[in-house]
Amino acid sequence: MTTTEQVQENPEERGAETLPEEVGSKPEIDYQMKFKEAQDLYVRTHADFENAKKRLEKDKAMALEYAYEKIAQDLLPVIDALHGALESAQKEGAQAIAKGLELTLHKMHEVLAKHGIECVECATEFDPNVHNAVMHVATEHKEEGEIVEVFQRGYRYKERLLRPAMVSVAKNN
Repeated sequence: MTTTEQVQENPEERGAETLPEEVGSKPEIDYQMKFKEAQDLYVRTHADFENAKKRLEKDKAMALEYAYEKIAQDLLPVIDALHGALESAQKEGAQAIAKGLELTLHKMHEVLAKHGIECVECATEFDPNVHNAVMHVATEHKEEGEIVEVFQRGYRYKERLLRPAMVSVAKNN
């Protein structure tokens, strides 16, 4: 190298040496902070997206699982009419009609059970979660709080109550 080349290089090197270190590193720190902020924002946004995606999948699954609920509610009055016709036929002695209605009701309940729709049990004990007490009856042969008569059957669709059973409940004086 010639001396002129050395002289030309030396001022640049000297100029770089005279710059304070803070001036060169300060923009680097700002970029690192901005990068960390952007990275944090990305992570949070991605987490929000994943949560929304999971929530939508859960809502979709629930909608599909309970898709038959409305049609089930619409079928309940038909079943009630069949039960009323069966009781009437049994009282009047029309055993052939009663047997036909009984078979029809049995088949209807099988179809409903196949799709997750079942009758609410009205065995003995009153449960306010699944029964609707429409009257209290004074009786000696039942204990207080026991179901005396079922006026209308209740139905449940999977976990949900479609309609509570309308019952009369015993009360002791």
